[in-house]
Amino acid sequence: MRLALIGYGAMGQLIAQQAKAANDEIGETLTSKEAQLPIEEMAKRLSGHAVAVDFSSGPAVMRNVEACARAGVPLVEGTTGWKESEAEARSIVQQNDGTLVYGANFSIGVNVFYRIVERASKLFASLDQYEAFVEEQHHSRKKDAPSGTALNIKKLMEQSGKPPVSVASTRAGDIPGTHRVGFDSTADQVTLTHMARSRQGFAAGALLAAHWVKGRKGVYEFSEVIDEILKY
Repeated sequence: MRLALIGYGAMGQLIAQQAKAANDEIGETLTSKEAQLPIEEMAKRLSGHAVAVDFSSGPAVMRNVEACARAGVPLVEGTTGWKESEAEARSIVQQNDGTLVYGANFSIGVNVFYRIVERASKLFASLDQYEAFVEEQHHSRKKDAPSGTALNIKKLMEQSGKPPVSVASTRAGDIPGTHRVGFDSTADQVTLTHMARSRQGFAAGALLAAHWVKGRKGVYEFSEVIDEILKY
């Protein structure tokens, strides 16, 4: 499979390494600077690839969505910080009969963690003495806080349990990503934690989505990919 990479920082380079190890071909690699080209030129450079994978920056996402849609190339969107533009992105993809897979977190482990948190929230929902909370930690370079993953966890917990759920964020050092969910009472506390040891899990999930999306049309959230694989 021939992949295009948009954003060639730490994540882009890691995806390239894993893709080559899996005998996938890397075609265009657009750095953040090159991604500022006119959309028409970006579309020409992306054309002919099986899938494009984007780990660039939030402000660039809508340009990348449009360029891929015009090129007829499915896009796996791993960048966060563009949630407010989701409806517009869906519209662009649908108007161009394109394909988009997006997610707050492409870690396979995190997406299984979502299901565990959802189930736990339902169990604690009827117990008045417990209050729920979320804590998340990321490296100091991550700009959005709370993270998209934390916001998604909060949403799942409030849908399955009792709102409101408070979220606390930490940005420090080189933390790959830690998310902790808690249910607290005067008698005890129950916690669930997902801790990323490296960014390799995010790259593996993005490549999983890239292979899954081939031949499909429409807009999908990464959790739908995991649901199909798990038969959830």
